[in-house]
This record gives sequence, structure tokens and C-alpha cells, in this order.
Amino acid sequence: MKKQPFKIDDIIFDTPFILAPLAGITDRSMRSLCLEQGASFVYTEMVSGKGLWYGDRKSRDLLVPGPDETDRFGIQVFGSDPEIMEFTANSLRDAGNLILDLNAGCPVPKIVKNGEGSALIKKPDLLYDIVCAMVKAAGKPVTVKFRMGFAKGEDTAVETAKAAEAAGASAVTVHGRTREQYYEGRADWDVIARVKDSVGIPVIGNGDVNTGRDAVAMLHETGCDGVMIARGALGNPWIFRDAAALWNGLPQPPEPTVEERVLMLLRHLDMVAADKGEGIAVREIRKHVGWYIKGIRGASYIKREVNTITDIELMRTAIRNILDR
Repeated sequence: MKKQPFKIDDIIFDTPFILAPLAGITDRSMRSLCLEQGASFVYTEMVSGKGLWYGDRKSRDLLVPGPDETDRFGIQVFGSDPEIMEFTANSLRDAGNLILDLNAGCPVPKIVKNGEGSALIKKPDLLYDIVCAMVKAAGKPVTVKFRMGFAKGEDTAVETAKAAEAAGASAVTVHGRTREQYYEGRADWDVIARVKDSVGIPVIGNGDVNTGRDAVAMLHETGCDGVMIARGALGNPWIFRDAAALWNGLPQPPEPTVEERVLMLLRHLDMVAADKGEGIAVREIRKHVGWYIKGIRGASYIKREVNTITDIELMRTAIRNILDR
């Protein structure tokens, strides 16, 4: 029997499995492939509130949804000034996104240095003010994604979640690592469970979800309402198909064959080319090649080869040649 979906306000998710926002990765093409394979919801790459405030064209471009994203996408924004974030929320009222998410988890130094991203978890009062401002202006659910703490060994997740809830956030996403960990070590799923026990809004778990089985295990072990999948989806949009099957009590589908991986990679390349142009597609697909072919014989050589290619036809040929290895 199919499981009951979860809700954020009036938004119903067909499954609990969501594609995380990843800067430079979860563009329209990546999101489309993950939706096709069973993601119930996807997020844009994180967008600078300050960039929107100053009318930055690149920031605006990140907001444009793909043709298959209607009713299934959210926008993630970052910033540290309540006035700017209120402006940002108001400017996105008619952007088509169902949810507006505040990034309070990015560990990148240049973001943290500006008091943005995971720096916000050191200032729960400021986070509260920002969320209040966004909720007032957004006209749609506002959510917050954050890390369990800032410094190594620190756990401020419950405090952060309660501040977000008190400010009017409709849900929170908890990554079970500190900022200082970046992506090292193991994510602490117990933190996610503690947050779930401490707030009355939906809690989405994040961290170390690398397979469909991991996604279902996180639901069972933490009691969280949803699972946000990030690095586990790199080169592997099938993770959403696998998670949905297991969640519904069905057998896990077979692993994608080398041929299926190559064909998906070629589709990914062509989708980026159609969206952004061939030159950009060739440059951006290089990192995806490494993810799609992980574990395939000769992967290291293939990655070195594609990093020298600047022509899209040569890139297609190099990818097709993977099948001959």
C-alpha cells in the first residue's frame, strides 16, 4: 500500500524525497532529470538576496524554472540583512516557486565571512529577525535549512529550529554536521531526531544519504518527515526512484547499467546545451562525467580526457566511447 505523503502548509509531497539546492549543480537540467526519476520536489541553486537587491542578472537567471517544475520547485536564498531579505521575499511572490527557503547552512568561507549561510546559526536572534521579515513578505511558506552547529562538537540545532519556528517558518531542514566539518566525518542523524521531538513543524533530514536505502533508513531512524538528498544524487538521479520504491514497500530496482549511465549523461549534456549553449554545456558537464562514471573501469583516464575537450561533438564522442572500454 502506498504511504501517505507529508505536507508543508498546504503543499503535498507525493514522496518524502527532495532534491537539495546545490550551488553550481542543481540547475534546470539536473532538476528535470531528478524529477523524472521520482524526486517529489526540487530546489534552485542558492540565490543571493543581495544580488536580487542590486538587480544582478545572473542571480535572476537562477530563478527561472524548467518547463516540468510547475508546482514542484522551491527557491533557496541567502543573506544576513533582514531588510534585504524582506525585499527578496517580496520580489519573489510571483516567481512561481511554492516554497522560499533560507540558507543557514552553507559552509563556504566567502559566504560565512559575510555573515551569511552557516554564520546565521551563531546568531539565532538575527536568524529570527530574518525569518520574520521573509514570512511577512513572501506570501508562501518560508523554510530554513541549517547545520547542527558551527564549531566542531557544537549542537545548537534545537535552538536554531525553535527560533525558526517561532519566527513563522513552515518547516526546517537539518544537516547533521557542523560548519567546521564541511562534509567530513559522518552526519549525526540523532540531531535530526532531537529536532523532530522539539518542534511542531515538519522536519526534513539531510546528510549521508547516498542510496535509496539510506533515505528510507533516515525516515525510520529519526522520525523526520522528509529527506533532502544532496551529494547522493550526483551522477545518480535514480536514487529518487530507488527511495520511492523502497518507501512504498516495493523491491529496489536494479542498479543502472553502464549503458544506462552513459545515455543519461548524454541526455544531461544535451539538456544543458539546449538551456545554456554548447560552450557552457561542455564546461559544466565535465564535473558530472566523474560522478556518472564512478566505479567504471578507466574512470580516471576518462575524467582527464574530458577535461581537455572544448567541442560538444568531441564530448559526445568521448562519452559514447565509454561503452567500448
